[in-house]
Amino acid sequence: MLGERGWWWLWISCPGLGVARIRALRAVAKAHQATLADLWSWPLVRLQKALCWPDSLMARVESYRLTQGALPSLLVPDNALFPLDLDWPIAFDSLQRPPLAVHWSGQKHCWPLLSAQKAVAVVGTRRPSDHGCRMAHALGQCLARAGWPVVSGLAEGIDATSHHGCLAAGGLPVGVLGTPLDRVYPPEHEALQAQVESAGLLLSECPRGARVQRSNFALRNRLLVSVSCALVVVECPETSGSLLSAQIAHTLDCPVWVVPGDALRWSCQGSNGLLQKGATPLLSPESLVEALGPGPLAAARTASITLDRSPSSVDRNPLLLRGVDEGLTLEQLSAALSCNPNQLAHELLQLELAGVVEPKPGLRWRSV
Repeated sequence: MLGERGWWWLWISCPGLGVARIRALRAVAKAHQATLADLWSWPLVRLQKALCWPDSLMARVESYRLTQGALPSLLVPDNALFPLDLDWPIAFDSLQRPPLAVHWSGQKHCWPLLSAQKAVAVVGTRRPSDHGCRMAHALGQCLARAGWPVVSGLAEGIDATSHHGCLAAGGLPVGVLGTPLDRVYPPEHEALQAQVESAGLLLSECPRGARVQRSNFALRNRLLVSVSCALVVVECPETSGSLLSAQIAHTLDCPVWVVPGDALRWSCQGSNGLLQKGATPLLSPESLVEALGPGPLAAARTASITLDRSPSSVDRNPLLLRGVDEGLTLEQLSAALSCNPNQLAHELLQLELAGVVEPKPGLRWRSV
């Protein structure tokens, strides 16, 4: 027998029902002091009269109801979060297009922090300059050490580098995906996505097995901004999705910080344009932390985190450092050293913690 969450999942899974129509459905239920379970058993004529939906849509709804049966037993997916749940971020509902469900994996204790908007989003171009990479990595580290969860989209470039910095400092990364949880994009981020899932949280609007559409990557921007108390744009061109994130932040009264970039470089034109429109310049990661204050995890980090900066990782694997210096990717390093990519990613993370290497775009590293 379905509970309240089950009925919600049943209705939002109906073909043709999006945000606006689910809202209309809930409004009808409220007006008639009914539940979603009650509406499921309403005769078609009564449902159509109350909703005033097109005949073609009502035919799809009726076909769906007949397929599921009078007493449906639809399985609610594991780790799905609905507007009915206590951890559901209220900020989601203030979006122009709020999600109907969010699918997640990782550490459940992250949700109260996101619900309270106790996180910082870091975004930027997929093809950053060396300066942009250094700033993104330093931001991820600095925010993590100050106790702030770091939210980003797990794309190439700035997103990935900020999460590498967060992981290097033992922080809590949050990846907002434009793909289902069972897909990795780009494929080269398989190890990084697994590390983010293990240390923090992955979330996506797309159910497992869903078709990936180009629009998904733009839509995920509204989610990562809505769970954050500040947005940092490190570097982006004039056609970047990061500008959409900044626009969403403006509508949600979320402060936007921007790292000033090379005025002659194409990848800085969009972010520098935000500065012209009044965004706050970010000259150092420390200035951001000073403005925000200690993060929600600061006390716990002070009490429990100790970093191992011994050179043992270097001593164990000089061939790894040689491959890093040659500019090999994670996949190429894995093949050259005949080892598992996940194990190798962990080794590289230890080298980051020791301050021996730092990440570059495309799952490459370089010696410090």
